[in-house]
Amino acid sequence: MYAVCLRYARHELEAQDLMQEGFIRVYDKLGDFRLQGSLEGWIRRIMVHTAINQYRRKAFQQERFGLEKLPEEPVDSTAIEQMGEQELLKLVSELPDGYRTVFNLYAIDGFDHAEIAAMLGCGESTSRSQLAKARRMLQIRLNAITTPVHAGKSFDR
Repeated sequence: MYAVCLRYARHELEAQDLMQEGFIRVYDKLGDFRLQGSLEGWIRRIMVHTAINQYRRKAFQQERFGLEKLPEEPVDSTAIEQMGEQELLKLVSELPDGYRTVFNLYAIDGFDHAEIAAMLGCGESTSRSQLAKARRMLQIRLNAITTPVHAGKSFDR
């Protein structure tokens, strides 16, 4: 469950707090578990909702980074294959809060835009926009990592 919390948190201490708060909720709601489905899936859902509730409490404003005007460039398909899971999760963890939350909910946890909009208290179009911006930012970062020379500057790998 720590890995689930870490995907939504900005840093490890926040993930630890999320996990602790999540397990407190699990303990409080244990009587509600109906023995239908897996206990792990039920706990995971509580952890995700705990992270979403924290996100809503903080009331982050929608991030705007001027990425709308950047051209989309294809990422070398072997670049992702060569990266480890931890490297990819690190890139996701570096996304701004709104982008990271929507990306995790949609791409990793499998929620649709209607569900995400209801959880976050925003419109479906906002969810779609945040996902598109998250993907674009990840794409830019992947290109920067996999291209040794970009715009005349070298990047360390």
